[in-house]
Amino acid sequence: QVQLVESGGGLVQAGGSLRLSCAASGRTFGAYAMAWFRQAPGKEREFVAAISRSGTTTRYVDSVKSRFTVSRDNAKNTVDLQMNSLKPEDTAVYYCAADPNTVRQLPSITQSSYHYWGQGTQVTVSS
Repeated sequence: QVQLVESGGGLVQAGGSLRLSCAASGRTFGAYAMAWFRQAPGKEREFVAAISRSGTTTRYVDSVKSRFTVSRDNAKNTVDLQMNSLKPEDTAVYYCAADPNTVRQLPSITQSSYHYWGQGTQVTVSS
């Protein structure tokens, strides 16, 4: 089992940047593919970015490609989401999630694949 704690959210103007971080407990962090999801007010939670167990493969939703970068440090048990050129539509609660499946070759973009979730961190982008 792994516990996840997000940090780094806040209020930023459009065009600005934020870096979210997710700290994981446990000694098997490298066994989990990791992902970021977000939920805007009145909307369903959606996939944002995912990274494989080794960190060599990443996936992004089209709306954040070229603006967001997901990375991980297995020695420090952390996964980060660097968000640049932020837009008001990026406003949401951002969640870190861990997938314990060790067979999947590509990191999943499906919420049901992720068994462990953080509490979320609020990102607000003002226009």
